[in-house]
Amino acid sequence: MPVSHYPFFPSPARPLTLSQLIIITGLPTSGKSTRAAQLHAYLAERIAALPPTQQPYRLHLISDTTQGLSRAVYDLSTLPAHVRSANASEKDARASIYGAVKRVLSPRDIVVLDGLNYIKGWRYQLFCEAKNAATPNAVLQVGCSTEKAKGVNEARLRRRDAVTAGEVAEADTEREEEPYEPGNWENLVFRYEEPNPMTRWDSPLFTLIWEDDEAQVREVFGRIWDVVAGEAKKVVRPNQSTMQRDKDPGGDYLYVLERETQDIVKKILEKQSDEGGGEVRIPRGDGSGEDLVVELPGKKLGLPQLQRYRRAFVALNRGGIGLEAVGKLAAARLRESFVGYLNDAFEKDG
Repeated sequence: MPVSHYPFFPSPARPLTLSQLIIITGLPTSGKSTRAAQLHAYLAERIAALPPTQQPYRLHLISDTTQGLSRAVYDLSTLPAHVRSANASEKDARASIYGAVKRVLSPRDIVVLDGLNYIKGWRYQLFCEAKNAATPNAVLQVGCSTEKAKGVNEARLRRRDAVTAGEVAEADTEREEEPYEPGNWENLVFRYEEPNPMTRWDSPLFTLIWEDDEAQVREVFGRIWDVVAGEAKKVVRPNQSTMQRDKDPGGDYLYVLERETQDIVKKILEKQSDEGGGEVRIPRGDGSGEDLVVELPGKKLGLPQLQRYRRAFVALNRGGIGLEAVGKLAAARLRESFVGYLNDAFEKDG
């Protein structure tokens, strides 16, 4: 794999104006860590070149290695099929990575997340966290043929076995990435879910392949930088489904929460077409005259499905889980929040 060498500059500690989460994804042993290190060094180079009058960025590289996670935590090859979904070690590993990202994800930092990131639901979770922090995200897919990636892993296994047998000094391989056990590698390849640029959580999507030379690498990194700190950067609004609420928005909070969500469900059932799809306009309820818009999926929604969404939203906002301080939440804000929640849910499930 071509390796580009970029000078490293220490990450500045002063505040900046925009943050960014860059998610690296690809097959196991496809060169993700190499590309992540190159991207980290490139971003540090660009940050160091910013004029003194511009507020600089703090830069972070988070990975299994930085969290001290072994690749064995992803090994489901030895588990019975009926318990694989409950693999505690993999869930604990993702929780560790999630916590590390969340701690530094703010309007002051750029985060490069190196790792498998092979499950679309996991990438969606990261996208939602970035959105809640008003932080845009991007995905860099590292492309590599299955045969090439498998050959890399097998070569690492052979070198590890040679160290164990005393044929090679351990110092000669201490910089080598840890290999995956063969069954674990095959299982991860089978489970890999390709990013889809048509979904919000996988876009903007950038791609580098194993054979890309330094010129192509820098060109792609330049486009990523443009999204991070250039004219292509965008303002991200926090997820409106979880917001700090007023305990008494014109009456008992729980009563108003139930009343407003039930009313929106009723209006959707009344106004959606027989085929589904299209838009349903919901009065905001604050006298502004501006309607909220529910973007329906391409199929007709029944009462049971809409009630499941409503109950999930009510449970989320009743208990105060993940609420952000964005001001009082009166009945009009409840409507806005629930419509945003429904639009997110329809797009995710669609």
